[in-house]
Amino acid sequence: MNQHIERIALFIDGSNLYAAARSLGFDIDYRKLLNFFKKRGYLVRALYYTALIEDQEYSPIRPLVDWLDYNGYTMVTKPTKEFTDASGRRKIKGNMDIELAVDVLEMAQNLDHLYIFSGDGDFRRLVEAVQRQGKRVSIVSTVRSSPSMAADELRRQADEFLELEELRSKISRGSINQPHADVGMSVGGVTTPTDTPQVEFYEDD
Repeated sequence: MNQHIERIALFIDGSNLYAAARSLGFDIDYRKLLNFFKKRGYLVRALYYTALIEDQEYSPIRPLVDWLDYNGYTMVTKPTKEFTDASGRRKIKGNMDIELAVDVLEMAQNLDHLYIFSGDGDFRRLVEAVQRQGKRVSIVSTVRSSPSMAADELRRQADEFLELEELRSKISRGSINQPHADVGMSVGGVTTPTDTPQVEFYEDD
């Protein structure tokens, strides 16, 4: 008898995953992450969501975006929006929640198991809606940071919660050729010291 292989997809909130991993003191090796989840089923797609600051001559996240795009990830991006708050402080808005939710709902019918890399409690209803279609949903985040980055209501709703700290040995970065936060890398003749945005995004409550 042939064993059923789950059709799976990853929906990665880039800034959320970055913050969660950094709160635990490590960086993600995106090649290892992809390979780890390929062992869990037939990986239909791995989507990575991030906002880009387009008015800069050089964006520090661009090397990561390009690397992921060429190495098995589907990039979902949009330009950030800049505004000034009541106290005159410059804020940058780059929330990708709607894009992620729309893709989850559109793709769910062709999947068996969806992995959402975010601890945002706003996704609880999204998870519930997908589960009503008979799909399994796992949340990848951490409760071992201070404060916890995974909302309790989201963890309760999910079929499975994958603690990022327990995945550290399997998906943390070693010495491979991808954007590196500590030693930098050269991409297109430009050296960058980061693999993630160096800007704090404002998100709606």
